Amino acid sequence: MDREYAKFAADKAVALLGIDSPTGFTEKAAQWVKAEFEALGYPARLTNKGGVLAELGGEDENDALLLEAHTDTLGAMVAQIKADGRLRVTNLGGMRAENGEAENVRVYTRDGRVYEGTLQLCNASVHVNGSYGDTKRSFDSTEVVLDEDVKSEEDTRALGLEVGDLVCFEPRTRITASGYIKSRFLDDKLSVGILLGLAKYMRDRDLRPKRKVYVHITVYEEVGHGGAGSVPAGVTEAISVDMGCVGEGLRCTEKQVSICAKDSGGPYSYQVVGKLIDAAKGEGADYAVDVYPHYGSDVEATLSAGSDIRHGLIGAGVYASHGYERSHMDGVFNTLKLLKGYLFG
Repeated sequence: MDREYAKFAADKAVALLGIDSPTGFTEKAAQWVKAEFEALGYPARLTNKGGVLAELGGEDENDALLLEAHTDTLGAMVAQIKADGRLRVTNLGGMRAENGEAENVRVYTRDGRVYEGTLQLCNASVHVNGSYGDTKRSFDSTEVVLDEDVKSEEDTRALGLEVGDLVCFEPRTRITASGYIKSRFLDDKLSVGILLGLAKYMRDRDLRPKRKVYVHITVYEEVGHGGAGSVPAGVTEAISVDMGCVGEGLRCTEKQVSICAKDSGGPYSYQVVGKLIDAAKGEGADYAVDVYPHYGSDVEATLSAGSDIRHGLIGAGVYASHGYERSHMDGVFNTLKLLKGYLFG
């Protein structure tokens, strides 16, 4: 595995991060993902739910492997147009007001118009609001201030804005000279890029795995049911390629690939975790095994939906999850190496 595939993966992730796709508003992102797999020569289709199911080939269709990642992100939805024309919003997924405060947003109307604004604390001027520092941040104490000359509910509605419109937060994506990747929504668009990097590696070398391999890019992971369907016949194992947790009490760093042994949903398959560790060792991938205290994955939704499979979870280390997240090119590279070892080792 050459580092060029890590760069390819990161470049694809950056492109995908430029497409707004909060949960429930993922059509453009899914179409982009489908086209990218097809451009690499792999058949892909949209599921009824709106995800993407691609086939990477392979021999044994009765012992198939499903790799899952998700392209839906956190975001918000207009819950109320207030009397002064500003917007009260409700979160989509685990978006937190504390992490979104002072971030630029785009609000999409159902007729295709897009308006800019900013999520601000209500009465956000420090020189006016003596309780600025004491106010608990929530989506009731914050509001979207539109960059339009609106002073009333009627003014805002005249722009075509309504309850139910989607609010997308600016990702602020950048890759530093030192290799750090910073952006909102690396969870999980970085992993979508990684799976595209794996697909390119397989195509460039005309590799055909011993077992059939499918990729499912889901679109409702952030609300818990992304992987709860579209499991092809013959799949016996599913691995969620999501963000690896980085934080206090965990070993993983942004430069490693994380192998999750247990999260909020319980332990992952002992057999699969062992094989993932062996694959990382065999490829010389820098890895860590961790227990995530507050986490759920696509593959657990797949199990909860009744699929009789073994399951695992890996991902490049990501710090500041569900905020302004950070990973590293080394973490991408180590994740690709582990996947190579798991498929071809």
